[in-house]
Formats: sequence, structure tokens, C-alpha cells
Amino acid sequence: MTLRSLMQAGPAKANELFAKLSETSDGAVKTRERLFAELKAELEFHTSLEEQHLFPVLRRNPETKDLVADAIRDNKELRAKVAELDGMAKNDAIFSERLSELQKVFRQHARDRKELLPAVQLALSEEQVQGVTDKMEAGIAGAEQAKQDEAEERRAKARQEREEAEFLARQAELREQEDATAEREQAAAEHRVRAQARQVADAALKPVTAMAKAVDEATRHQTTATFGAEAGRTQSPALALTNMFMWPWLGAMQSAQQNGSTKARGVSGMEEVVPLGEEVLEVGKRTENRGTARIRRFVVETPIERQVTLQSERVVVERRRPVSDKVTGEILTEVTVEIVETEEVPTVEKRLRLREEIVVRTERAQRIETVKETVRRDEVEIQQPSRKRGSQNFLLGTTEG
Repeated sequence: MTLRSLMQAGPAKANELFAKLSETSDGAVKTRERLFAELKAELEFHTSLEEQHLFPVLRRNPETKDLVADAIRDNKELRAKVAELDGMAKNDAIFSERLSELQKVFRQHARDRKELLPAVQLALSEEQVQGVTDKMEAGIAGAEQAKQDEAEERRAKARQEREEAEFLARQAELREQEDATAEREQAAAEHRVRAQARQVADAALKPVTAMAKAVDEATRHQTTATFGAEAGRTQSPALALTNMFMWPWLGAMQSAQQNGSTKARGVSGMEEVVPLGEEVLEVGKRTENRGTARIRRFVVETPIERQVTLQSERVVVERRRPVSDKVTGEILTEVTVEIVETEEVPTVEKRLRLREEIVVRTERAQRIETVKETVRRDEVEIQQPSRKRGSQNFLLGTTEG
């Protein structure tokens, strides 16, 4: 690219932003703020390129050093107009009017630079013009790279925030699934406990029910026998045998039916079942949130110093007496000798590089944990009757026989 194309590229992009801003309405505040921020950055970058790379060369040239003061004054006026608009509300009624004034100032600024270019190209050598062009191209490339890096950083930040949101959503979903699984397991465990309790209760009630049926049957036979005796009918031998053996136990069996906690002895040949239960330990597991790890990236500014060796050339004028008075060249004519003084100045450029990466992931580990708990179970204590009690039972049975 030539110096002319570089100087004209900035105004072209600025004019495009001016046109877009002029088409916005007072209600499009966000759009105006975004476009004006881009316009401000473009104008500042355009003027900074001139002041950093072009004006220093023009100051060192006697034919162009007077043009620098006017150019700097134009840049100050342009910055003042931009600052005035920057502090104004973008939905203000006079924003469009102030924007038109800024556009007029910038157009005059662009015309002045266009008129300045021929003088610059005539006054400077091709090497100087090429040097200014190279520096301005490097500045533009650096700015573009900075924009790309900033955009990439924004995309990386947005991607990181999206991944964190997805990770948190997955964690919440997993917690909900685990909670639902735990609730289902708890409901199933409670259902099993209730079913076992019903089975134990049914098993405990079976002997009592059987005894109650026997008592009812015996009572019904006894009532029938009594009614028949009153009517003058003869009692059957089977009924008499039932009265002999079952009647002494009817009161005890009725008491056992009314009070289930007291177990009565049955007659010979009957079985009584005493259920023994126990608790079974069932160990499950659930997932608990132990906290959230957050990794925040922030920028730290560290001042650094570098030493650079700079060289300068200055013109030294020395007057001395010649060795001989013999004329060796042309004299008594007007001669002008120009020698350029040079001086090296430090330039600072910063580039981005990847220093290290932080990898965030989750690792699953297994461990064995011993759960200690106390469970209950039923035990039975058996007390056998004494020999004396057994003898009485034996005698009672013999008497009834």
C-alpha cells in the first residue's frame, strides 16, 4: 500500500460510520452507542497514526515542519468534537445536529490531509515515504491483530461461560435424577417394610383366629345341647364328650380372643405359632453437592523495564586553519550544505502469546466406607412347666378320660 492509500483508508471507513449513524433514529440508543464507539475508535486511531509516524518525519524536514502545527491543531479540534458527542446522551434531540458538525469538521480534516500529501511526497525522499508507510502499515496490522485477539478472547469467554452453564445444568439434572431415584428407592423400601409388617401381623393373628373359631363352634354346640335338654331330648354322646373336654377351656379361649397380648394354652393336639421378626439393614447411597469450584481469570498488570542502546548523530561544525593556502576547490561562490541529524528513539510493541492452559475437569473416585448401625430382632424365652405342674395335668387328663 502507498502512503496516499493509507491516508485515505481511515476517512473512507469513518465516512461509512457517519452514514450509518445518520440513518439511526432517537429511539435506537444501543445502535447509536455501538456505532459511535466504533467511529470514536476509528478517528482516534487515524489521528494517532499520523502523530506517531508521519509528524515526526515532517518536523525534521525544513520544508514541511511548518505544516505539522496546523495538522496537530486540526486533530485537537476533531478530538474536542468527539469528546463533546461522547458525553452527550445518544437519544438527545441535538445529537444529530452535533453529529453533522463533527462530520463537517472531519471532512475539512480529510481535505487538509489530501492537500498535505503532495507536499509531503515532494519534500521527503522515497526512502522516508516508504519508511512512514511501513510503520503505518505495521500499526494498522497491530490494531487489526489486537481486534482479532480481543474478539477471540470474547468468544473464548462466552464459550467458557456457556460451558460452565451447561456443566451446572448437567449437575442440576444429575442431582434431580439422583433425588428421584432416592425417593423411588425410599418408597419401595417403605412398601417392603409395610408388606413385611402385614405378613407378620397376619401370621400372628392366625392362631388367635383359629382359636376363636374353635370357641365359637364349641359355644354353638353347647347352646344347642342346652336347648335340647330343656326340650326333653336326650344329649348325644359326642356332645357330652365335647362338654367334658372343651367347656373348661372356653373361658380361657374367649379371654385370648379379647386380649391378643396374653397367650393361653391350647388343648392337646393344637399348635400355636409365635412369629419371630428381625430388622434387615439395607444400605443405599445418594449424591450430595459438596460445593462448586469456580475458576476466574483476571488480568494482572506487572511493570517491567528493559534497557535499549540508542544511537544519535549530530552535526559538529569545526573551524580550523588550513595546512596550506593553496586553493584546491571552488571558492568565492554561495554554497549550502545540508546534513541531517538523526537520533534513535525506543519503540514499544506488545504481542499476545499463550502462557499456559488451565484444564478443568471432574474425576470420579471410589472408596469403601463401613456403615455401622443397630438392627433389632425377636428372640424367644422358653419356660418349661415344673414336674409338679405336669403331674397335675396328667392326673386331670386321667380324670376326664
